[in-house]
Amino acid sequence: MAEPNNNASGPISIVGTLGFIVTTVVLVAVILASSLFVVDQRQFGLVKQFGGKVQRVITEPGLHLKWPLMQDVTYLDKRLLTLTSSDTDPVLTAEKQRVVIDWYVRWRIANPLAYVQNVGQDEITGEMQLKRVVRNAFQEEINRRTLQELISSKREEVMGNVKQAVAAAVKSDKPWGIEIVDVRLTRADYAESITASVYQRMQAERERVANELRSKGDAEAMQIRAEADSEAERIRGEGDAEANRIYADAFGKDPGFAKFYRQLDAWRASIGKGDVLVIDPANSDFFKDMLHPPGAGAQPEARKK
Repeated sequence: MAEPNNNASGPISIVGTLGFIVTTVVLVAVILASSLFVVDQRQFGLVKQFGGKVQRVITEPGLHLKWPLMQDVTYLDKRLLTLTSSDTDPVLTAEKQRVVIDWYVRWRIANPLAYVQNVGQDEITGEMQLKRVVRNAFQEEINRRTLQELISSKREEVMGNVKQAVAAAVKSDKPWGIEIVDVRLTRADYAESITASVYQRMQAERERVANELRSKGDAEAMQIRAEADSEAERIRGEGDAEANRIYADAFGKDPGFAKFYRQLDAWRASIGKGDVLVIDPANSDFFKDMLHPPGAGAQPEARKK
């Protein structure tokens, strides 16, 4: 009777052993892969048991361990975040003017455990709740201010008060675990529905001021012209009086010259520009005086003597 061949089970045993080893290695690798996680330096790591309660908060970056299948990890941003306004609903100022404001808030998550417990599982949830608080705080401040105060004298005070109000709101009985770094009001302007009417009122006011200045300028110009005309008449009268005095003195000293000068004025007044006038010198007293000046005939007699 032949003996059984034990060599046939050798290869089967070796294959089974190798398969077990490979399976074990793969299983260990899978377990390790599901047990290790990396936390970035810009994040918080939150280790949760069965996706529910937070068991640990990882604040340091690096490679960390967790129980596979039992625990999972979520992350929160630890950097400085910016929340900007997005709604265009107007708010009322103290003088009941409808204005639209733009603002932004710089904030960060300081306590991730309190944030997850009292706010939400991600940054978007925190932004939505923070936006509501910031808008309410701005609305309360703007209701007590005029538009002029918002854009000039009280702007810094408004932003400081809003920051204090928001910081107090997130540190209530259920703290949000966030830090409010800065609050800024970037724009305060009339609502679009009343912008056209506001511009029309501004234009009408500017036109009124311009017309008032123009009328005032015209009145002053008329007064200046009247004063100048009066002064000119006075100076002209003084000049005419002085000229008459000089003429009187000259005419009194030489009556012949006076007669000659009056004749020149008469000819100047009677002969216009472009006129042609034919005159016989022999029959003209004017030319007769020029040809035979008074006293000219007496000189030969004097020489005869």
